Amino acid sequence: MQREILIVGGGIGGVAAALAFARRGFRSRVLEKQPEFGEIGYGIQQGPNAYRMLDWLGVMKDLESQAVFTKNLILIDALTDRELTRISCGETFRKHFRAPYTVVHRRDLHGALLEACRKRDEITLHVSKELTEFEDRADGVVARFADGTEYEGRALIGADGLRSRVREIVIGDGAPRPAGHVTYRGVVPVAEVKDQSHFDDMVIWIGPNLHLVQYRLRGGTVMNNVATVASRKFQNGERQSYGGPDELMEVFSRTTPAVQEMLSYVGKDKNWVLHDREPRPGWTRGNVALLGDAAHPTLQYLAQGACMAIEDAVVLSGLIAKAGNEVPAALAEYEKQRYLRTARVTVTSRIFGAIIHADAGSRDLRNHLLAQRTPDTFWEIDWLYRGIEP
Repeated sequence: MQREILIVGGGIGGVAAALAFARRGFRSRVLEKQPEFGEIGYGIQQGPNAYRMLDWLGVMKDLESQAVFTKNLILIDALTDRELTRISCGETFRKHFRAPYTVVHRRDLHGALLEACRKRDEITLHVSKELTEFEDRADGVVARFADGTEYEGRALIGADGLRSRVREIVIGDGAPRPAGHVTYRGVVPVAEVKDQSHFDDMVIWIGPNLHLVQYRLRGGTVMNNVATVASRKFQNGERQSYGGPDELMEVFSRTTPAVQEMLSYVGKDKNWVLHDREPRPGWTRGNVALLGDAAHPTLQYLAQGACMAIEDAVVLSGLIAKAGNEVPAALAEYEKQRYLRTARVTVTSRIFGAIIHADAGSRDLRNHLLAQRTPDTFWEIDWLYRGIEP
């Protein structure tokens, strides 16, 4: 019998990988550090590239009732409330990219993937498994955990997130890079949202060192709100006390009253400090490979973090299926195929973050250039949303 594949981490990337392996005929064991499976967070935007992967994994049918099919992606100037540009996600978009643009709650996406895994005999799920070390042998891997257990597999996939233990062992390049951007999130019933003019759209209000994102979730019943500031305190070297609620309100003080009112939709008691890493190769070593944020964490500005992890899972499973006994070669080929695409996402996310947070003359130039676009202009994201084939 073929030996199973060990997957460290049971987030979106980990369970997507397990499901992808099962669809290719492989057994896997998912080892999650936390005492239960689950996702912390709010909304996820699924570009057509991710939609096609999830459809191949067989979960979109179960997700459709919770997903919202976005009609337009809109940028609005937060200082003037003037629309700058939009991408129509209608028939032309769907035909071009062979899939729609959807948004879902992170827990709904993870839950659909996890439930699909539970229905597969090829997948074994564990919780409370904190990886301490692994031994990479010529014909497989032995992974050891803090509770004294160990498991042997043909390969080990590190899908253990931003602060990956597997990455620490394989690459050892230290902590991820703080970007100085801080996000506040909130979900409210749609009845509490005063401006309902963009209920079927994904809207970003953009301004100097700030933006606010809104779109509906959970079958359209709630509104997801994400407010982000690029902290001036961080830029000025105040690295210990940046990004608090006072700074959030101060940075947004230049925006229109309507935008400032939307800040009431986000919680002020918790924030998320954004991180990424410089793109670099070396995610694979022998029978071990990194996946998702463990390999290529990115900022949120292309909404592709989870999407790239899902793509990773599908590509990796396909290469393993073709590899026979040449697993290290398949893992090396996986890195080769994924490295530059994910690096482009990481770097372009930083660039897009700078563009939407522009001020002064840079803001004027941005607005001028955006005004020249049409709703059916796709060239900026064509490379991304065309994606890959399963």
